[in-house]
Amino acid sequence: MSTTFATFGNDLHAGRRTLPIVSRRRTWYLISVVVVVLLGALAVVRGPNLGIEFTGGSEFQIAGVADTEQSSAREVVREHLPDNEPKVTQLGSDTLRVQTEQLDSTQTAELAGELATAYGVPADSVSTSYIGPVWSGDVTQKMARGVVVFLVLVAAMMALYFRDLKASLAAMIALGHDMLLTAAVYGVVGFEITPGTVIGFLTVMGYSLYDTIVVFDKVRENTADLTGQRRRTFAELVELAANQTLVRSINTSVVALLPIGSILAIGAFLLGAGTLKDISLALFIGIIAGTYSSIFLAPGLLVDLRRREDAISRHTVALERARRGETVPTSEDSAGSPGGEDAETRGGDPDAADPADADGADEGEGHALEADPADEDDGTVGRAAASRSARQQPRRTTRRRRSGR
Repeated sequence: MSTTFATFGNDLHAGRRTLPIVSRRRTWYLISVVVVVLLGALAVVRGPNLGIEFTGGSEFQIAGVADTEQSSAREVVREHLPDNEPKVTQLGSDTLRVQTEQLDSTQTAELAGELATAYGVPADSVSTSYIGPVWSGDVTQKMARGVVVFLVLVAAMMALYFRDLKASLAAMIALGHDMLLTAAVYGVVGFEITPGTVIGFLTVMGYSLYDTIVVFDKVRENTADLTGQRRRTFAELVELAANQTLVRSINTSVVALLPIGSILAIGAFLLGAGTLKDISLALFIGIIAGTYSSIFLAPGLLVDLRRREDAISRHTVALERARRGETVPTSEDSAGSPGGEDAETRGGDPDAADPADADGADEGEGHALEADPADEDDGTVGRAAASRSARQQPRRTTRRRRSGR
C-alpha cells in the first residue's frame, strides 16, 4: 500500500496524474460554506460554553470522592443559590469541579463545607478559587488583541515574502475558514472555552498558514516564467503546484494528528473534562481544516484573485486560442515576421527559416563567390550580404542577371 501511495505521489508531482483541485474550485467553496454554516448554526443554538476565566465566578474542586455522580453537588448549590445553575464536571476518576456565580468569602466557605459533607470527604479536600470580572475581562481583551496583532503581522509578512498582496489575502481567507470551522465544531461538541482553547486556536493559525505558504511557494516556483512558456495557463500551473504538494501535506498532517488524537482521547476518556481536552480538540480539528483549506481553497482563491491581471489574462487567452488552432498575432510577432505570423503559427519550428529563403540565400552566397570585377568594384554584393546579416531575418533574394549569360 505504501508503494502504491508513493507511486501516486510521484505521478502527481510529475504531472502524469492530476486531481481537479483548481478546476473544480467552486465545488470546494460550496462544500466549505455549507459545512461552516450548518455547524455554526448548531453552535449558536447550543450557545458558547465559556470557562470561568472569561465569565468570572467561584470554583470548587472536590478531590478523592468515592462516587462521582453530579446530582449531589447541584442540589447543594441550589440550596444556597436558588437562581444559579452550577456547572459540574468530572476531572479524572475521583475529582469533581463545581463552578458557580461570584460568591463572597463567607458564602464560599459555607458552600465548600457542605460539598465536603455531601460527598463524605474531609473539608481540606475541597479547594476553592475565585476569578473576578475585571480579571476575566482583561483576559478576553488581551486574547482578542493578540489575535488581531497576529493576523496583521502575518498578513504583512506574507505580502512582503511573496511580493503579492493577493497571495496574502488568499491565505487570510483560508485562515478565516479554518478558524470558523474549528470554532463551530468546538461549539457543537460543547467543550468549555478556556485559555487553553485560545492557545490551541493560535497554534492552528500558525499551522494553517505554514501549510498554505508551502503551497504558494510551489506556485511561485511554477509560475516564475509564466509568459515565457506556452504549455500551461496560470490556473493549470497553480493546480500542478497543489497536486505536487498534496501528498506532502497529507503526510505532515497525519504525523501531527497521531499524537494530538492520542492526547485528545486521554483527556476526554481518562483524565476527564478540562484536562488537555480543550487545547487538543482545537488542534485536532484545526489541523484537519488547515490541511483542507491549504490544498482545496487557497490555490483556487489565488487563481480567482489574480486571473484578471493583464499579463495573466492575455497569456491565458493566447494559449487557449493557440490550442484551438487560431492565430494570435502580437506586437512581437508582427515585428519578427511578415504579415504578423510567427513560426509557430505557420506550423514549423520557430528557429527554422522558410525553405525558399534558404534556397535564395544559398544562391546569393554562390553569386557572391562568383562575383565579377564590376560587382567587386562597386561593392554591391558585399553591401547586400551585410544588409541581410544586420536584419537577422531570412528573406528571399532575387537571382541577379549577369550580362553575357
